[in-house]
Amino acid sequence: MTDNGIRNPILPGFNPDPSICRVGGDYYIATSTFEWYPGVQIHHSRDLANWRLAARPLDRADLLDMRGNCDSGGIWAPCLTHADGLFWLIYTDVKRISGSFKDAPNYLTTASSVEGPWSDRIYLNASGFDASLFHAPDGRKYLLNMLWDHRQQGHGDQFSGIVLQEYDVEAEKLVGPIHNIFRGSERKLTEAPHLYYRNGWYYLMTAEGGTGYEHAVTLARSRDLLGPYEMHPETHVLTTFDAPDAPLQRCGHADIVETEAGETYMVHLCTRPIAVDWDEGKAAFRRGLPGEENERRRSQMGRETGIQKMEWRDDGWLYLAEGGHAPTSLITPAPEGLEPHPFDQPPARTLFNPGPLPFDFQWLRSPAPERLFSLDDHPGYLRIFGRMSPGNVFENAMLARRQTSHHYTATTEIDFDPIDFQTFAGLMCWYNMAQHHFLAICGEDDGSRALRIMSALGDFPFGKTVFGCDPVTVPDGLLELRVTVDKSALQFSWRTTGGDWSDIGPVLDATILSDEAGVGEGNNFTGAFVGMAAYDTGGRGHHADFAWFEYDVRD
Repeated sequence: MTDNGIRNPILPGFNPDPSICRVGGDYYIATSTFEWYPGVQIHHSRDLANWRLAARPLDRADLLDMRGNCDSGGIWAPCLTHADGLFWLIYTDVKRISGSFKDAPNYLTTASSVEGPWSDRIYLNASGFDASLFHAPDGRKYLLNMLWDHRQQGHGDQFSGIVLQEYDVEAEKLVGPIHNIFRGSERKLTEAPHLYYRNGWYYLMTAEGGTGYEHAVTLARSRDLLGPYEMHPETHVLTTFDAPDAPLQRCGHADIVETEAGETYMVHLCTRPIAVDWDEGKAAFRRGLPGEENERRRSQMGRETGIQKMEWRDDGWLYLAEGGHAPTSLITPAPEGLEPHPFDQPPARTLFNPGPLPFDFQWLRSPAPERLFSLDDHPGYLRIFGRMSPGNVFENAMLARRQTSHHYTATTEIDFDPIDFQTFAGLMCWYNMAQHHFLAICGEDDGSRALRIMSALGDFPFGKTVFGCDPVTVPDGLLELRVTVDKSALQFSWRTTGGDWSDIGPVLDATILSDEAGVGEGNNFTGAFVGMAAYDTGGRGHHADFAWFEYDVRD
């Protein structure tokens, strides 16, 4: 929070598809985690400006097992609500995203506290993704989700409307007829439904236009739960599709909350792209952006969470408080009556002590972290067991944290004695299996150790590895590895402990680690991470030990 209001984004770094609820004076936002484990991030705030990570509830195999899920599959668009003394969490575990089909089972779990324990999951349906739960004023509950129609061939036509079905709490299943209540606007790709009841009206908020630069928040209303729903006078209450100079871009996929003082705020996904100097050779990395200006943009942090103050006007419709449909500033007015409530910030350097993994870090897909890492085997170190190759969708032994700024330095100290060329470990800058940069200690044929840079530059789905420099022989013993990112420039360096830093390799393209690279922002849904990784493609589980990890933001 600033003197002028709340600064966006409120959840920097990869935190898309926000769902918000209020319990008394406490606010909670759930966001998508896709293939990262544990699933779903829930942040907590007392003032809508300062947030802390409170829980990742999907942390056991009976709630979530994503081994085998493709990149950008997994947890899409969770919905967090509170009613009847419980938190209700709806989530989708997407098993297939390519081709004509989407395999997208939807589940429900509940808890009396966001810290858990969370109940065993209840299967709901698999007719589409982005499911949400509406607690009706008469006490009944309804599940909404977009409907996927694999028969359709036109752009966006597979998004066949928003369907609604009653959920029976006692029977723990959906019951009764399925109603298609809303077909969307001409912008198509209608998804992410949230339903609200206010002054005798049912208000249906959806996302449209896809999650790229044409993204939009659409609002409709009806006197009857089942419709028909009339469109907002301006159709879209939030979008930046026609505002290329807005400080936040790709605004869409939203939810609203009312403060205790009766003010309304909207949380929404957004990005902070940077300009890229394109050449003809890089043009192959862009996909489907709607104009030359957007062709020059890449969003390394992926889709973040922003917030806007809203107002209900005399016509009974919701509008941006500042007017228009695009935010013009990174600042939105602070709510009345809420005192600033900052949380303690963690130190830049993370030490690895026995016990739970520090909260900043996640891994990929697996509900069996004991096969990937240990904080107990070598006290004071994070031990990572080398598993399958970078990008493997079953066991990828990498522990990483979100990139939250365009300018950062990340450093770690590693103790690693490779067996041979099939064992390598080091510092990873990751987006997905086809988009990453890796500074790795490798075993060479003569028995020496060398540093190599391994990159995958976006040739989805193959993820071909290219080497950024000739191998650099390094001495035995501990090494410190560092990466420095300054917008689009990424530079690796290394030193022996206490020695002088030496750059290694050329300056690399950091924007490879973005939604718009590779298959593009219509198919890439996560964000850049940086962390530690170990691999043993020979299948022996040879380990690497990391003493600490430091992440330092420079803006």
